[in-house]
Amino acid sequence: MLKLFFTRKWWWTTLLVLAAIGVMARLGFWQIERHTQRAEFNARVKTQLNSAPIVLTPDLLATDLTKMEYRMVSVTGTYDHSQQIALRNQVWRENNLGVNLLTPLVISGTRQAVLVNRGWIPQDKSAPENWKEFDEPGIVTVIGNLRISQVKPDFGGVPDPDGALKSWNLVNLTRIAQQMLMPILPVYVQQIPEPARLVAGSPIGAQTQMPFRVKPELDLSEGSHLGYAGQWFLFALVLAVGYPYFIRKQEEKSGG
Repeated sequence: MLKLFFTRKWWWTTLLVLAAIGVMARLGFWQIERHTQRAEFNARVKTQLNSAPIVLTPDLLATDLTKMEYRMVSVTGTYDHSQQIALRNQVWRENNLGVNLLTPLVISGTRQAVLVNRGWIPQDKSAPENWKEFDEPGIVTVIGNLRISQVKPDFGGVPDPDGALKSWNLVNLTRIAQQMLMPILPVYVQQIPEPARLVAGSPIGAQTQMPFRVKPELDLSEGSHLGYAGQWFLFALVLAVGYPYFIRKQEEKSGG
């Protein structure tokens, strides 16, 4: 039977079937790798979410904060609204389009700043000349989650053009730092809603004052990777078992 696979009649089909089986098996192992990566990500995020909040003091700035993504953090300082930028194409509840304001907060006792995602404002206020009405002057204390830089867009996303920009598609901190007048940290803070901004007894989306802040929305499920892996392995098995059966039947019909 093995010799029959590589006769002049069947050798090309056999090579295609072997290649298909190899691709399907590789896709199965790839899905297992994706499952492992997702499990590691979930474990890392859960560890940070369950860890005690940290205060971003001058002594902590030398720490590798990029390893603490989603950790709750508190930081005190003064906003420099003149260096403010926006994150475009942000949707608030019920498909309301707008932007998020990202403002450097100069950390008290330092000359360094951390970029703060202060929340959403509507599209009709998205032009830079309208941002001043959302300024937060004086010394403020921000509470939120640490987030890391985004260097490339998600699937289907659009990268930012070169040069200094007022509105960005990505929070690419390496590039944003190049247009700031002060050094900024390699992480930013996604500010969460303060109790004073929430409507009493209402869900977190009901806030009384813009910018509307939001907690990171996280999917910490295991996903469907193992299911997809099983499907690919099953397809490979069906092809591996079915192809010899197919050849045998064809040879029987032709009297081979």
